[in-house]
Amino acid sequence: MTPDQKIRVEQAAGSRVVHLSPLTGGCLAEVLRADLEDGRSLAVKAGKKADRLDIEGRSLHALGEGAGLPVPQVYLNDPDLLVMALLPNDGRLDAVAQENAARLIAALHSMPQEFYGFTEDTRIGPLTQPNTRSKQWVSFFRDQRLLSMGRVALERGGLSAPVYSDLERMAARLDSLIDEPAYPSLLHGDLWAGNVLTSDGRIMGFIDPAIYQGDAEMDLAFSTLFGTFGNRFFDAYRAIRPFDYAGFMDVRRDVYNLYPLLVHAALFGGGYANSVSRIIRRVVG
Repeated sequence: MTPDQKIRVEQAAGSRVVHLSPLTGGCLAEVLRADLEDGRSLAVKAGKKADRLDIEGRSLHALGEGAGLPVPQVYLNDPDLLVMALLPNDGRLDAVAQENAARLIAALHSMPQEFYGFTEDTRIGPLTQPNTRSKQWVSFFRDQRLLSMGRVALERGGLSAPVYSDLERMAARLDSLIDEPAYPSLLHGDLWAGNVLTSDGRIMGFIDPAIYQGDAEMDLAFSTLFGTFGNRFFDAYRAIRPFDYAGFMDVRRDVYNLYPLLVHAALFGGGYANSVSRIIRRVVG
């Protein structure tokens, strides 16, 4: 954190910073705990203007005040500095917490939106998510998620040309694999355990969103990728918002998880490209 950034934290908080310590999480900017003279503690992301942390601040506002999801209060959201309330987190996504999360996410997904995309391009980690408005989900997912991120992964060396060609081949058949949802839903977009804060079986907040408006099953698929949510979550979610669970688990979950796998291939390479290839072979041969 630069001296100027520290001054802006203090101005936003209305109290002097007496101690800074690192926090875990996030792959964008420096993440810090700022202890204040008045006894409060804040979470701070400090980076460069190019990090566009203001997008994250607006995304939290959209999920919180716009959609009622618990998120940290934002005190300042500049391109290079994001200042938020520090929420408690014990890191235990037990059965009670999963059911709590299911009710919150089902409520978020049950609010129909007008179009697919968003009012601005957002970020997933350090990568840009294009969000040009669309009335059709299948074409949006094909062009602005699968092929767009596939090209990024190819250009960054995380995906080979043959695998990208297989991705194009699968994308051409996408309308036989997924359907148009009843309506667009506002999505968290990066729904894994590290972005879900819990305390004593209660969800305290969702952080690090990569929001846009899409098929609700995108969030559901992402939540299974790294084992974040299990049967207790899905049973509680389906009680509020029923959907074709068998078809989702059989095909659509893997198709939708191609997107976060392409993001990870772009960022980290390695085995993520192999996972992309395995899914393509399974769903289209």
